[in-house]
Amino acid sequence: MSQIHSTAIVEDGAILGEDVIIGPYAHIGPNVKLGNGTSIGQGAIVDGHTTIGEKCQIFPYALIGMKTQDLKYQAGSISYVEIGDRTVIREFATVHLGTADGEKTIIGSDCLFMAYCHAAHGCVLGNHVICSNSVQLAGDVHLHDYAIVGGCSASHQFCTVGKHAMVGGMCKIRQDFPPYMLGDMVDGTMKVIGPNIVGLNRRGFKREVLQALKEAHRFLYRDGLNRSQALDRVEHEIEPFEEIKELVSFFRNSTRGVS
Repeated sequence: MSQIHSTAIVEDGAILGEDVIIGPYAHIGPNVKLGNGTSIGQGAIVDGHTTIGEKCQIFPYALIGMKTQDLKYQAGSISYVEIGDRTVIREFATVHLGTADGEKTIIGSDCLFMAYCHAAHGCVLGNHVICSNSVQLAGDVHLHDYAIVGGCSASHQFCTVGKHAMVGGMCKIRQDFPPYMLGDMVDGTMKVIGPNIVGLNRRGFKREVLQALKEAHRFLYRDGLNRSQALDRVEHEIEPFEEIKELVSFFRNSTRGVS
């Protein structure tokens, strides 16, 4: 049975699943869909054409489905926010609608979007993504599955962070960041310092895969090779595990360049 506080506003047209909880002074817009078991905290606003999956937790004063800040937005355009199942959006986080007609801002399932984080128009976050406090994602940023971005890091628009990557706190993401790797600030600049060994171990990656990723990192970042030479050596001298193929593909398909 749903629990809707007497001070909450649920506009006509909103679709609520079963066992939804809506806290005091929360506001649910007319084009919002909330999945079964989702809770909306005190003072949170969910508006726009927004769909939130099952068993999500939207904490107090989060703002989801707000109009994009992109100055290219044209009045009357209809865009969307989609959030998967079991995702947690913490206090004062903001998730904005897309800019152009039909554009979607997407956060997948089982994600954690911590306090004061911002996802701008057209951002796409995969599943099991974690954004620590105050992460700022500009328009059209993509975070692939299991990516982790440390607190107060900011990403330039159109950048991609690969799957199972971890970017440390206070980093400035100006180019694509490779999957399976760990990045942190070194002398004021973000550096790829090696595979994300701790995270990959926790997720059950095999030892031989971790060793292959270490070798790939050596070719790409430590042996003084140019990027083309390094990728050729990775392709021809390292056992072609699926993770290695994905790493090479990420580099070859990047349009912004890879950190």
